[in-house]
Amino acid sequence: MKRIVNQIFALVLTSLSLHLTSYAGSGNNSTSLIGVSSGQANAFVDSLLSIMTLEEKFGQLNQQRWSSDSVETAEYRTAIRNGAIGSFLGIHGAEVTRDLQRIAVEDSRLGIPLLFAHDVIHGFRTIFPMPLAEASSWDPDAVEKSARIAAVEATAAGLHWTFAPMVDIARDPRWGRIVEGSGEDPFLGSAMAAARVRGFQGDDLSAANTMLACAKHFAAYGGAEGGRDYNTVDISERTLREIYLPPFHAALKAGAATFMAAFNEIGGIPMHANGYLINEMLRGEWSFDGLVVSDYTGVMELQRHGIGATPAEVGMAALQAGVDVDMVSAIYINDLPEMVRTGKLSKTAVDEAVRRVLRVKVRVGLFEDPYRYCDPQREQTLMLAPSHLSHAREIARKSIVLLKNDRQTLPLSKEIKTLAVIGPLADDRWSSMGSWAAAGRPEDVTTVLQGIRNTVSPETKVLYAQGCEVQGSDRSGIQPAVNLAKKSDAVILVSGETANMSGEASCRSTLDLPGLQLELAQAIHATGKPVIVVLMNGRPLTIAWLAENVPAILETWFLGVQMGPAVADVLFGDYNPGGKLPVTFPQTVGQVPIYYNHKNTGRPSRDDDYFTSKYLDLPSTPLYPFGFGLSYTEFAYNNLKLSRATMKASDTLKVSVEVANVGRRSGDEVVQLYILDEAASITRPVKQLTGFQRIQVAVGEKRSVEFTVTADALALYNRGMKRVVEPGTFSVFVGGNSVEVLEERFTVVE
Repeated sequence: MKRIVNQIFALVLTSLSLHLTSYAGSGNNSTSLIGVSSGQANAFVDSLLSIMTLEEKFGQLNQQRWSSDSVETAEYRTAIRNGAIGSFLGIHGAEVTRDLQRIAVEDSRLGIPLLFAHDVIHGFRTIFPMPLAEASSWDPDAVEKSARIAAVEATAAGLHWTFAPMVDIARDPRWGRIVEGSGEDPFLGSAMAAARVRGFQGDDLSAANTMLACAKHFAAYGGAEGGRDYNTVDISERTLREIYLPPFHAALKAGAATFMAAFNEIGGIPMHANGYLINEMLRGEWSFDGLVVSDYTGVMELQRHGIGATPAEVGMAALQAGVDVDMVSAIYINDLPEMVRTGKLSKTAVDEAVRRVLRVKVRVGLFEDPYRYCDPQREQTLMLAPSHLSHAREIARKSIVLLKNDRQTLPLSKEIKTLAVIGPLADDRWSSMGSWAAAGRPEDVTTVLQGIRNTVSPETKVLYAQGCEVQGSDRSGIQPAVNLAKKSDAVILVSGETANMSGEASCRSTLDLPGLQLELAQAIHATGKPVIVVLMNGRPLTIAWLAENVPAILETWFLGVQMGPAVADVLFGDYNPGGKLPVTFPQTVGQVPIYYNHKNTGRPSRDDDYFTSKYLDLPSTPLYPFGFGLSYTEFAYNNLKLSRATMKASDTLKVSVEVANVGRRSGDEVVQLYILDEAASITRPVKQLTGFQRIQVAVGEKRSVEFTVTADALALYNRGMKRVVEPGTFSVFVGGNSVEVLEERFTVVE
């Protein structure tokens, strides 16, 4: 580390009567900021800031994507030496990050360490289920463990910062990035957001196996018009606060150190220039003191939004709105120093942004040891560790949702004589990982076909045919697949989307099975053989024909490196599925948007009244509702009880219910609590999720499940947009999904 920074350490910490320690990173004498108070850390940051040039300040706000091009690589190394880059994305590996860090720490004037960032969305080398799939587990503890393992592996590869979790609520499954979030509900989404932040960041961000989390995309990116990525969002402040913001607030309360601005606009103001939401709400109302980073070229794209004519104009708009780090655009570093020199941009705004960047670097311990994340031995040891793979299999099993199981088609016997596995995704390693697979490799994946072959008895003959492509019009493989089906005792048909059909910039106008897959399914069904459909997809699909005709359907999503073993565990009964849908499945795309916590109209849908809110050609109900999921056993709900009939806003209410396993196998059930405010000063959803517990119930066992309802669960934003609890009658619903519930009522009094 540079001598000048060491001197600042010594001056600041000595003045605060702190004990000096030795800096182990480069062998030079230094001091420690680990464990000091925020005030002491701020004193160091302010002292460092006072000796920085304007270009060095903007260098800290400049994030670049690493390139393997030799010319660009040389240019980046020069820029690091000049203090012109503060962070990188798109590079990992203990040796290469150590090399770049050495340049920053030992060859630049001030020796300020670099931050290395990457999209570690659902695992690093050990790839876990996509976030939408993990949300189907309704198990925040398991989701937190996935993020913890991801952080352990990613930090071993030199990374300090992940651009996750994505906490956007999505009510339109046409939007490709629905796969990266936790579905349609703010309560479930908040629980998953907090769990992932805790997993990534751990209890001590200065530890060498924790990393900065980044809540994204702030805000309401999931409300994109028409389900088209990067599109306009036009919503009321009430919808923003009630639906889209709660998961961000939950991430903040869990300690998220950074936020990322969204590509969309709200009310005519692009988020990268939305000072009200970033400075006034996030930093002011919510007291967030961390760093806000732009999305990829998000600052530059303000010109395309049309709110500035030049790079300098949009750069100033973004910085003044509270966006601290310019990802890839290079507008801050190239265009804004002159704006400060000419008085068009306040030096104070620049200094505040730099302070936030430096404070984050202090929090992760980089000023004490910039090489703490650069250990090749640790990197080699931790990737795909057995315990990591074990958890990958467990969370994958928990994420599978059984949508249909007529006549107990599942589980299959491992002793089945001949089994046909058909479908273009059955042996697709790449798609099994899903989008944003970080450092995942196809060779690490066990596919569904492999998982089945590894599970059945040695005497079972497993036949395989692709049948058709996921997309395309070639029918030549359908008849051979049908011939295999005819020779078999049962058929497992693996259908859905490839990994790149969901995720960023992967929006669809239809939710049908793409290509000829439905035609293939119909041809296989016509053989009369039992057909089990295994869905691989990153969004709800419209599968009405399958739901009507095939006896068994598993929603497996993209489950990661242990997809095959997890699916086989469920297919053959080694694991009883207990996942529940975190998002509604429509009957057709024409129902979109469709979500469980909708508002009533003055004319709610009724089949016996023509003049109500409904379609002429389709029921208003979904194909599968939010919270839905079957089991190989059956659960009975009884004795819903409330601890009191009336309560004040300052009281708490206990809600208890008895859940009995009345089937023939042990299993998991997700018990869900919903509440309805029956009459209020503003309209309320027909029900809102306010609690859930995933429990295991043995055969013949009865378990009492209790929830605590506080004022926060009953609160609303009144007509003055103040959050209050209003007196009145509330309905309580408890059940295994959002539709099949028991009901009780209570009253809130003054």
